Amino acid sequence: MRTVLMVAEKPSLAQSIAKILSRGNMSSRKGLNGACSVHEYTGSFIGQSAHFKMTSVCGHVMTLDFIGKYNSWDKVDPAELFSKAPTEKKEANPKLSMVKFLQVEGRGCDCIVLWLDCDKEGENICFEVLDAVLPVMNKPRSTERTIYRAKFSSITDTDICNAMNHLGEPNRNEALSVDARQELDLRIGCAFTRFQTKYFQGKYGNLDSSLISFGPCQTPTLGFCVERHDKIQSFKPETYWVLQAKVNPEKESSLTLDWDRVRVFDREIAQMFLNITKMAKEAKVESVSKKEKVKQRPLALNTVEMLRVASAALGMGPQHAMQIAERLYMQGYISYPRTETTHYPENFDLKGCLRQQANNPYWAETVKALLSEGINRPRKGHDAGDHPPITPMKAATEAELGGDGWRLYEYITRHFIATVSADCKYLQTTISFSIGPERFTCIGKLVTSPGFTEIMPWHSIPLEESLPHCEKGDLFPIGEIKLLEKQTSPPDYLTEAELITLMEKHGIGTDASIPVHINNICQRNYVTVESGRRLKPTNLGIVLVHGYYKIDAELVLPTIRSAVEKQLNLIALGKANYHQVLEHTLDIFKRKFHYFVDSIAGMDELMEVSFSPLAATGKPLSRCGKCHRFMKYIQAKPSRLHCSHCDDTYSLPQNGTIKLYKELRCPLDDFELVLWSSGSRGKSYPLCPYCYNHPPFRDMKKGMGCNECTHPTCQHSLSMLGIGQCVECENGVLVLDSTSGPKWKMACNKCNVIVHFFENAHKVRVSPETCDLCDAALVDVDFNKAKSPLPGDETQHSGCVFCDPVFQDLVELKHAAMRHPMHRGGQGRRQGRGRADPSDQVQFVSSVSPKHFQCLWSDERIPSVLLAAKAAAFQRRICRAT
Repeated sequence: MRTVLMVAEKPSLAQSIAKILSRGNMSSRKGLNGACSVHEYTGSFIGQSAHFKMTSVCGHVMTLDFIGKYNSWDKVDPAELFSKAPTEKKEANPKLSMVKFLQVEGRGCDCIVLWLDCDKEGENICFEVLDAVLPVMNKPRSTERTIYRAKFSSITDTDICNAMNHLGEPNRNEALSVDARQELDLRIGCAFTRFQTKYFQGKYGNLDSSLISFGPCQTPTLGFCVERHDKIQSFKPETYWVLQAKVNPEKESSLTLDWDRVRVFDREIAQMFLNITKMAKEAKVESVSKKEKVKQRPLALNTVEMLRVASAALGMGPQHAMQIAERLYMQGYISYPRTETTHYPENFDLKGCLRQQANNPYWAETVKALLSEGINRPRKGHDAGDHPPITPMKAATEAELGGDGWRLYEYITRHFIATVSADCKYLQTTISFSIGPERFTCIGKLVTSPGFTEIMPWHSIPLEESLPHCEKGDLFPIGEIKLLEKQTSPPDYLTEAELITLMEKHGIGTDASIPVHINNICQRNYVTVESGRRLKPTNLGIVLVHGYYKIDAELVLPTIRSAVEKQLNLIALGKANYHQVLEHTLDIFKRKFHYFVDSIAGMDELMEVSFSPLAATGKPLSRCGKCHRFMKYIQAKPSRLHCSHCDDTYSLPQNGTIKLYKELRCPLDDFELVLWSSGSRGKSYPLCPYCYNHPPFRDMKKGMGCNECTHPTCQHSLSMLGIGQCVECENGVLVLDSTSGPKWKMACNKCNVIVHFFENAHKVRVSPETCDLCDAALVDVDFNKAKSPLPGDETQHSGCVFCDPVFQDLVELKHAAMRHPMHRGGQGRRQGRGRADPSDQVQFVSSVSPKHFQCLWSDERIPSVLLAAKAAAFQRRICRAT
């Protein structure tokens, strides 16, 4: 019996596919990484009996990054990142141990079937999976085929079974196009970002952005927003005049006529036309025309149109809308939501999809009428050769999906029903009048067949006053003729929907990455989202774009990125060489980078006008150890300290609060210490600004606080306050937070584990003595007599936090409620469309009871490393249970 490994892109997808293929007759177990399950069953594979193992990854297995030393912003010239800096593939999320997991499950398998998403990113993940499992699979006999690719567009029985019966091969060219995009974005983005971030943050204090980032797609996206802003600012309103006439077909009714000249910009000429028309007493009908017109039903739905409507009509940001669409797809409610195609294939079961909606109260009547009278073939759209248009695959209710999920599903369903409905037909009547020598017109519309507008009422023809029955030569008394003075108005800021349209038109990003680029310019504080989901550039966004235009317009114009995207598509089609495209594009941007660096003064001139220098920003906080004058604390992102006398800037931990720490000084450099805190439920620790930026000992790295300092005698150091090895991470040490009393706690100096203990104790000190059982430092605890929880009304006790039975009910382990920090170790990079990683989205806020915490350590003399491992394993089980 052959063993077949099958791999999907996400755990829920693997379960759904396995359930369909096994017809529910399968067994399931957790994989070694705890995030992915393995579903096993027996069946037939290419005419032979087989044992199937269905599992998944969690998005990308690997990520592209520079090798170690090139991730240092201070030691590497950004120009080296274009060619000299070697890159390597690293595990996208080391905590998941995805490579090891795949190898364990793939060992001894004969074949592999890849059920990754059917787009370029999915093809790229296919080869990441193959790189991990092929070395451990059984070797094939001669020309025996062992690698198969399943192509599917929805999670339905029909589509999944059809994919299993028509297996193909993964596409190497499409995977290479993704590799090329990743490397280009990494090298270009990091080089420009590092240079301009260090240059401008070293000069200005109120930029209010942790990262002055550049991206080959992100920057042209911002450029569209700033271009509209510039048009608004440079707009000069002009006054114009409009002649408005009203006629009275009947005594109690009036009809407003539109002037054929529309408007004039000269007041005297407008007044002349008014005087001429006022001489006439009646309006004469010059012509009456009636014409049947058609408003076409929409094309089938693709990703870009879905995102446009989600933003404009549903008020959802593109990133949020895409996440909801992915969830609906994973649950089987809609087909694959990433597609550029607006044309249904000839064999697509339109009636089958329509029947699914026959019982929904919102559109049941429309659907039943279509099924009985016959559906209309959808309009012929664009076939991009990827996936069918976005289509509802099964019925749903508002109670099932709730909130935004239902609203997006409802739109997708209504859009699909509209594509198979009839066009809207209406009769347009146009009456042309003459008043003196001037011509006026009146248009009326009468719906004869509503067609698709019944299911999409927002597209319906607006109700208008019915026009009077008249013929050529009829005369109507004039009720009123007047001159209206108006002004031209500026355009409004771009909406997300308009921006998506521009990005699609100019080839910036893909249907799947467009939401990521828009989200990035919001996150970087380059634009803000105003009412109506309009994107208003900030000062920083405006100055950056103007600076790019001043130095090299191609850095912000869409032309160069559009050309690169075309080259990447040629790689995917096998019509361009991967290495040549990469080398040519990097050479162009390397030349642009050197010119940008040489010309940075041009952008700096614009920065000077909009932002304040470091010396004029912030408020005095702590004293410099060199000049003993006060340094200013700059709170705007990235927060930092600046000494204007020495002209030195010191970076600080981000995403927390900074305050002076009791005016205590570092024994090494005489700088006043500051205290960083992530909040009452989080961690806090003191740090020396100088040591934080210039590590004093060889075993320390930049960005370490006092809780990681190995100074042998400093009262704030790890040596004096460290208690024991962290119970969850491998390298962390639990350090007493000496500022936390009376709600005392110790926190890991590497991860977010916090241990609360000895509440209301008067003093907690770390003893130089250690525990005989686990080697942890003993603690001396002093309680107030009135609040002492110690037995026998004792107020003092010395013992091990982990092993002492007296302390067992006074200790509680938790995970800190940490804000997500932004590190300067590298530019925030996402693979392709930024596939979500569950470990980035799930935050444990679990706790272990004192007794559970105590029972982790037995009375046996077990080495502390094993104790920590035992504790970590237990804590992980608790986390999974909660």
